[in-house]
Amino acid sequence: MYFLVYVDDILVTGNDNDLITKVVQDLNSQFALKIMGLMHYFLGFEVKRNGSSLLLTQTKFAQELLEKARMEDCNPCLTPMAVGTKLNKDDRELFEQPTLYRSIIGGLQYLTLSRPDLAFTINKLSQLLQSPTLAHWTACKHVLQYVKGTLHHGLIFKRNSHFRLEAYADTNWASDINDRRSTSGYAIFLGDNLVQCSSKKQKVVSLSSTEYRALS
Repeated sequence: MYFLVYVDDILVTGNDNDLITKVVQDLNSQFALKIMGLMHYFLGFEVKRNGSSLLLTQTKFAQELLEKARMEDCNPCLTPMAVGTKLNKDDRELFEQPTLYRSIIGGLQYLTLSRPDLAFTINKLSQLLQSPTLAHWTACKHVLQYVKGTLHHGLIFKRNSHFRLEAYADTNWASDINDRRSTSGYAIFLGDNLVQCSSKKQKVVSLSSTEYRALS
C-alpha cells in the first residue's frame, strides 16, 4: 500500500536552531523536502528584512487585485472610504457584475491581514455581498484607488526588549443605516508590534452610546 502526501508552503521557525534542524531532518526522513532558506515570499506575503525588523507586505497580491478589477492605471486617493459615505443595501441600481464585486471584496479581506487600515471599510463592504449595487461598487473602487497609492504599506515587526501587552478598543454607535447596529474595533500590541486586530459589527442593537458593551 502506498500513500501520496503533498504539502506545500511550510514555515518552521523558533529560537532554537538545533531543534529546527532536527525537525526538518525528521520531516525529510519521511517526506521529500525542498528547503528554500529564509522566507521572502509566502502565501501572498512578501518579507523584507532590515536589521532586526521585518516588513510584511502584500504588494504583488494587491497589484493582482487591481489588474483583476482593471484598475491598475487608476488614480490613487488618500483614504479607503470617502468621508460621510453611507451604504444602503436597498439601493435599486444593481451592479451588473456581482461575482466580480464578491471576488474583489474577498481579495481585499485577505489583504487586511497586512493592512489593518482597510479593516473598517472592508467590513462594511463585505456586508453587501448579496445584492451589490453601483453605489457599492463605486465604494469598492474607491478602496482600490487607495490601495493603488499605498501598495508598499504593510506591517513592521521589530525586536523588543520588553513584552508589554497593550490593547485599544473603540466603537461607534448605530452607524449602520440598514439595521442600526454599531461597529466595534480593537488592536492588541505586544511591545511595539501589532499582533491582533479586528473591526466588526456588533450582534445586537445598542440602545445607548456608552461604550460599556464594547469594553465588555
